[in-house]
Amino acid sequence: MQKAVCLRLTAMGSIQKVGKWVPHELNERQQENRKTTSQMLLVRYKRKSFLHRIVTGDEKWIYFQNPKRRKSWVNPGEPSTSTARPNRFGKKTMLCVWWDQKGVIYYELLKPGETVNTDRYQQQMIDFNRAIREKQPEYAKRQHKVILLHDNAPSHRAKRITDTIEAFN
Repeated sequence: MQKAVCLRLTAMGSIQKVGKWVPHELNERQQENRKTTSQMLLVRYKRKSFLHRIVTGDEKWIYFQNPKRRKSWVNPGEPSTSTARPNRFGKKTMLCVWWDQKGVIYYELLKPGETVNTDRYQQQMIDFNRAIREKQPEYAKRQHKVILLHDNAPSHRAKRITDTIEAFN
């Protein structure tokens, strides 16, 4: 495994370098400088953190038949056990979920075979807005807005969707 990773990284143009030596012990001035810098960065993080404002979401297909592939010990040259690949056109449903650093805020399980289009996504945004206000009312009290991080799918960037999201404040 290690060799395969090294070969792949080399093929991508990466080179391997050894880290630089740093003094094992710092003098008093260096210790004080590190302490001051660390405290300054902590204060800055607490004052201007934005990570708590990020909310993201995604969709995932959930297959009704999901066979497990099992590991097996075999002698060199012997084939491993085989498992039939699941039919990607088989029965499946889509899970749509939104979360932040505290956990899941809203999720929706669509009907089997149904996908997300602009109408569906707009309704999900309305339901998500309601859920975030119920589950985490502190978002409504903050002066900074939620940072919604979602992918660039056509149904996510439609004008109707951006207008709906902007109307939430």
